Amino acid sequence: MSNYSELIKNFENIRSFIRDFYVYGFKSRSDFDSKSLRSYDNDRRRVESWLSDYMGFVNDSEGKRVFISVDSLSVSANPLYNAFKTKSFTNGDIAFHFYIMDILSCGEALGVFEIMDRLSDDYFSAFDDYFCLDESTVRKKLREYIKADLLKTEKRGKELLYRRNETKVDLEAFKEAVEFFSEENPIGVIGSFILDKYSSTSDVFRHKHHYILHAIDSDILYRLLDAMIDDKNIEVTVCSVKKQKQITSEVFPVKILVSTQTGRQYLLCKHLKFSKLMLMRIDSIVKVKTLEVCENAEAYKNDFDDVRNYMWGASLGYPDKIHHIEMTIHIEENEGYIVNRLYREKRCGKVTQLDKATYLFTADVFDATELLPWIRSFMGRVKSLSCTDESVVNTFYSDLAQMNRLYGGD
Repeated sequence: MSNYSELIKNFENIRSFIRDFYVYGFKSRSDFDSKSLRSYDNDRRRVESWLSDYMGFVNDSEGKRVFISVDSLSVSANPLYNAFKTKSFTNGDIAFHFYIMDILSCGEALGVFEIMDRLSDDYFSAFDDYFCLDESTVRKKLREYIKADLLKTEKRGKELLYRRNETKVDLEAFKEAVEFFSEENPIGVIGSFILDKYSSTSDVFRHKHHYILHAIDSDILYRLLDAMIDDKNIEVTVCSVKKQKQITSEVFPVKILVSTQTGRQYLLCKHLKFSKLMLMRIDSIVKVKTLEVCENAEAYKNDFDDVRNYMWGASLGYPDKIHHIEMTIHIEENEGYIVNRLYREKRCGKVTQLDKATYLFTADVFDATELLPWIRSFMGRVKSLSCTDESVVNTFYSDLAQMNRLYGGD
């Protein structure tokens, strides 16, 4: 008999477990320092019950390390969405859900006391272990269903009535759109829940570059977007890996930025105490609490408009200091694909054709060091490189010299 449950109460615990042991894969059982090793074994069994078909492992000097191993071309649905479908619930949650929805299935609009009478007379009275009804509990459940858009309200005099919120949406007509949304959108887990309502799916999409690992941040991302819609400040708690502690700050969420190279997600926000824009990795955020509406919302959004043209990546550098960088590269006549790539990947920079085989790339950015990995990808074509931040040019030629020492040649 299993001594653990596949259902979970606190998703943040399982999110951290999946990230540290299965996504990053740098921890083993001996590194587990939260609670007891039995807790590790229970969490491991719980995760593997969802992801058993997508697991890999390796044995090294530190022990057995388990990780997620997925060929994105062989799967059409993100397996990590299963983690969101295992939330624990009480007997009361189940009873209230099905009974209340059954009572209101007749199409009538009923008040809270009418609902309580029918619960008591038609349902709970049939059990020996009689369920004691509490008005506040019933009202709380009804409010939850209104927020979830399962119920709607109307007035009868001063009394508030509840009615099922029926919909006539033809889900079948949206099947392929939902399938695409569930794998392409940062909060595609919503689409995954909708897909569970279909008897079958078409399975027509495959992704060459599929960033499935950030699905476990969907709950945090949803809370951020919810606050952004209403222009509200938030209290955000971030886990600092370097300092091994949690840091809480009050910020205004301005924008969600997603890397097209890694799929990594960032929160661009205005720190209310330090009055400066900053970026936070969403996978480091452990808690989001919504606060009051921000009076300076539009001004903070405009702050982002002022800096976005100088951002190459995830670094804001020092907003009062902008660096200019220029790269001249040689491209052969039959290498049009290199020209296309240069224009496609220039981001906030500009590309100018100097002659038949020479192109000039220029950019004004906060942090020029962020361009180095991209510039290195044109190695062998770079004719000249200059930057107001001399360390960028020095690093580039130092790397080139080191590569020459390693591989030799001309």
